[in-house]
Amino acid sequence: MELNTYLNYGGNCEEAFRFYERHLGGTITMLTKHGENPQPQPGIPADWVGKVLHARIRLGGAELFGADIPKERFQPIRSAYLSLTLDSDRETERVFGLLSDGGEVYMPMQETFFATRFAMLRDRFGTSWMLINPRPRNT
Repeated sequence: MELNTYLNYGGNCEEAFRFYERHLGGTITMLTKHGENPQPQPGIPADWVGKVLHARIRLGGAELFGADIPKERFQPIRSAYLSLTLDSDRETERVFGLLSDGGEVYMPMQETFFATRFAMLRDRFGTSWMLINPRPRNT
């Protein structure tokens, strides 16, 4: 059994996945647009031919799935976060700068009792993130 996260976007799935690939070290393993569907669906509007039907990206040891949905049905992530654990304060701050640009910061980057760096935000694509560089565990 495997559990994956499926993200819906309001028309910018490819842009989001390419951004995550370039800046977070992900690898897009599949990106199929409506116009490339081997089983075309009747009634697809002409402006949806270039929108993402199904995409996959390997990111941080996990695989995310994604697709575009009509803007009027799209809602940014509300009560769930992708939690990204990073291995240095510098890298955590770099990723925070990238993901917060054009997004909304819920908790600014800070030191906490459990992390040397921790932040919560929603990026410009509507995806909510927790970024953490955890403190070393006491054994």
